[in-house]
Amino acid sequence: MTTTRSHRELKIYQLAFETATRIHEITKSFPSEEEYSLTNQIRRSSYSVCTHIAEAWRRRQDSNNFVSELTDSDSEVIASTVWLEFALHFKYITPELHKELAHRYDHICHQLTLMISDPEKWAHHHHE
Repeated sequence: MTTTRSHRELKIYQLAFETATRIHEITKSFPSEEEYSLTNQIRRSSYSVCTHIAEAWRRRQDSNNFVSELTDSDSEVIASTVWLEFALHFKYITPELHKELAHRYDHICHQLTLMISDPEKWAHHHHE
């Protein structure tokens, strides 16, 4: 069994980070009038998915804090998927790109649910 020393080693964090950086790049091509609305909102929520996972990892010895941070991360996933639906509706992204990003967030949601359902596993064994 390998010991996970940092949230950066978690596959879920890596996927969330990669997805957030992808969204950052994609939103560079969004119309300038969206800068303070859609562009800003989707960037913020996609970044927050990552920050809450990192906070959860830091607080994993306290299962209530751990679950609370992961629940917040899950909420930010939901927000990100809604912003992606708006981006699709306004034709800022293609259906193919929307499907790919939505699939990534589905995967993250599923993993968060598993972690939330068994916080003790993460507190004591320090592994994925």
